[in-house]
Amino acid sequence: MELWPWLTAALLLLLLLVQLSRSARFCAKITLYCALCLSASTVAAVICLLRHHGRTVENMRIIKWFVSKFKYIFGLRFETKGLQKLEVDHPCVIISNHQSILDMMGLMEALPERCVQIAKRELIFLGPVGLIMYLGGIFFINRQHSRTAMTVMADVGERMVRENVPVIPVIYSSFSSFYSPKTKLFSSGTIKVEVLDAIPTRGLTVADVPKLMDTCYQAMRTTFLRISKTPQEDRATAGPGCQPAQ
Repeated sequence: MELWPWLTAALLLLLLLVQLSRSARFCAKITLYCALCLSASTVAAVICLLRHHGRTVENMRIIKWFVSKFKYIFGLRFETKGLQKLEVDHPCVIISNHQSILDMMGLMEALPERCVQIAKRELIFLGPVGLIMYLGGIFFINRQHSRTAMTVMADVGERMVRENVPVIPVIYSSFSSFYSPKTKLFSSGTIKVEVLDAIPTRGLTVADVPKLMDTCYQAMRTTFLRISKTPQEDRATAGPGCQPAQ
């Protein structure tokens, strides 16, 4: 019995479902995204090992090149502002907001040279993805052992104060207009990326760290709400008697 007619019919049915069903389109795109992550990580890992022979933050250049191509496949566009603020000749701490699995693409748009990242330990077990993160010099913390994770973050906070390391917030606008697992939405769209002015830590003590983090949070929240507005929301806010969106 010939299988080709059945395979062709199944493929046509799948394509029809993708065209008609929003859920099917969402699942197809998520599957493609995961497949791209796995395949790109595998190829990038081989290149990193051949070029740098192991784990080093220099491998991030290779990783960044691969990930930066994902946006063309999914029809995403990034509008960046203030990237020059990351071009500093001294240590700094970069913090950003987290939204979804698509964050990685936004991160690579703003990632400066020789930036050491922190990630949850669970990610190292994601096969090729975990391997390429390890090779890129990412530092993993175990969130299940809160004492270890808090010790790492406390060390970072103390170093910020001790070495006068400023904090530079990087904010990505909301993805909700084109990506929402709840409503099975995954379409093309624009992501705004804005780098804020450095928040100094000079003169602070360890006791000031909670206040410093609150300052960072408030600055990031204000910027997130501003850059996430649509043109229609901007015009509505500007109208008489209108209140800013919460």
